[in-house]
Amino acid sequence: MRQLQAEIAIATKGQGLYEFTTEARRFVARSGIATGQFTAFLRHTSASLLIQENAAPDVRRDLDEFFRRLVPEDTPWFRHRDEGPDDMPAHIKAALTQSSLIVPVTGGDLALGTWQGLYLFEHRRAAHRRRIILHLTGE
Repeated sequence: MRQLQAEIAIATKGQGLYEFTTEARRFVARSGIATGQFTAFLRHTSASLLIQENAAPDVRRDLDEFFRRLVPEDTPWFRHRDEGPDDMPAHIKAALTQSSLIVPVTGGDLALGTWQGLYLFEHRRAAHRRRIILHLTGE
């Protein structure tokens, strides 16, 4: 059993979904591991990770709009606004989604479905540089 780790950084331009499937697949391909488990872990509390449809851009736009409506920035009873009005809504959106993903590795590649991709979901309006730890275990 072997293990490998790497870190990638994704520069965001504000709220939205940013695909990193290609980077994850490159990491797995370079490893030489044919069968195992891939994990991605986000080192932030105001963004999240998703496995989502990667063919139709409307899916990403609709998800972003849904979360904006679900947790509006103008909620008067939010107290935590240390970094602006989008601060607490970003933390709530991250709490409703996930900070890590696990994908099986089969045949030396991520065992994703036809339309699945890996995404960083940025919940803040400002640009950020988000760090994701990639971890692979297998043979």
